[in-house]
Amino acid sequence: MTMPRSEAAQHRSPAPARLGGPEGNERLTALTGAALLILFAAEGVTLLRLSRLLYWHYFLGLLLIGPVCLKLCSTIYRFIRYYTRNEPYVRKGPPHPLLRVIGPFIVLSTLAVLGTGVLLGVDRQAEAYFGFSLLFLHKLSFVAWAGLMAVHVLAYLPRLPRLLAADAAPTRVARAAGGRGLRYGLLVLALGGGLALAAWGAHLSSVWRR
Repeated sequence: MTMPRSEAAQHRSPAPARLGGPEGNERLTALTGAALLILFAAEGVTLLRLSRLLYWHYFLGLLLIGPVCLKLCSTIYRFIRYYTRNEPYVRKGPPHPLLRVIGPFIVLSTLAVLGTGVLLGVDRQAEAYFGFSLLFLHKLSFVAWAGLMAVHVLAYLPRLPRLLAADAAPTRVARAAGGRGLRYGLLVLALGGGLALAAWGAHLSSVWRR
């Protein structure tokens, strides 16, 4: 007996597709990226008066860890689905070749900036590998990260308004990808985790006031 077309489609529809598939993944990445743009901009402001805003530099730096982890997860998930030849992700296609090349370096430089920043709060005198201080590596990784992120942001910024608008209201366009509530929930969870970490660890800045 032949199964009705609509019922067959339901049986073929895996859970990831009901949660948005590649389009939903792209919207989650864009939503998280927009939050990160705001937070990184605020973090950049603290650099203008670092001696007076050091507490907030640490607070925002720790807060960033939550959404950074979410964006890494969404990006890596897309990478895995594409290279394991999942059909919807293959149809979506890979990023621009230049962005694929710099992607791993963005990940490494981001982890280096945040990691050295946390370690500097634990021990300002700590020495890293090859005899370089953590402060030097923190500054070096920031310079590398800033250059790579400039390329990344300029490449994706034109698409950001469309992706954000698609999930801004429960319209038919927004529902087409599915998983809108989950995407916002994941972002809130990531921000909440980062906020808890910031509230717990922002006092690490005091090591530089001794």
